[in-house]
Amino acid sequence: MVCPKCNYHFRISAAERLNLVVDEGSFVEFDVALEPLDPLQFRDRMKYPERVKESQRSTSRKEALVSGKGKVLGEVAMVGVMDFEFMGGSMGSVVGEKVARLAERARNEDCGMVIFCSSGGARMQEGILSLMQMAKTSAALAFLKEKGLPYISVLTDPTTGGVSASFAMLGDVILAEPRAIIGFAGARVIEQTIKQRLPEGFQRSEYLLEHGMIDMIVDRKEMKKILGQLLAMLTKGKKRVDGA
Repeated sequence: MVCPKCNYHFRISAAERLNLVVDEGSFVEFDVALEPLDPLQFRDRMKYPERVKESQRSTSRKEALVSGKGKVLGEVAMVGVMDFEFMGGSMGSVVGEKVARLAERARNEDCGMVIFCSSGGARMQEGILSLMQMAKTSAALAFLKEKGLPYISVLTDPTTGGVSASFAMLGDVILAEPRAIIGFAGARVIEQTIKQRLPEGFQRSEYLLEHGMIDMIVDRKEMKKILGQLLAMLTKGKKRVDGA
């Protein structure tokens, strides 16, 4: 969904995203059964396992990241899609593990990797274990880069916190949807900390493009074409292996 007046792209589910960008019938999902544990026995309004179950019921998914292998305009790629409806797309141990495994599979199969980011940040219910995923995912992407394989990061609304401070901003090419909020801390937190008024549109994708933080803003209807072209160009000459 797109607002016709301001071109803001409304949030969509992971399934809708995959239908838009992956060739029909080509997607094979990995690590479907992985789900979080409760090592800290965390509780706020409800116990962490109860909160997880609530999100699992509402999204019909085990975690906030869908990962697998598919084709984009015929180009084989490992694809990850974050679902903001699952606990705000927060990154815990399972999300970090799935990103790392996706990068490892891309490395082993000589293909590119694409992740659609949408997250409120690291998952507080897992404490330091969630923050460790920032280093884990960054290291996995460094190994992918060593092999000369492309990682394309697509920033959607919102992309914030520990996700923005790790794999979201490490793409060889960083794309974003129009008017997406992208940043680490929230604008109000920053203003209260530095005691200054922020510029108009601060943390919107257009502002980041103007200041060289991202490479391109892409409308949703053009995303599949742009991704296919980038994958074809950046994986040219690399061996591509079909199969799950």
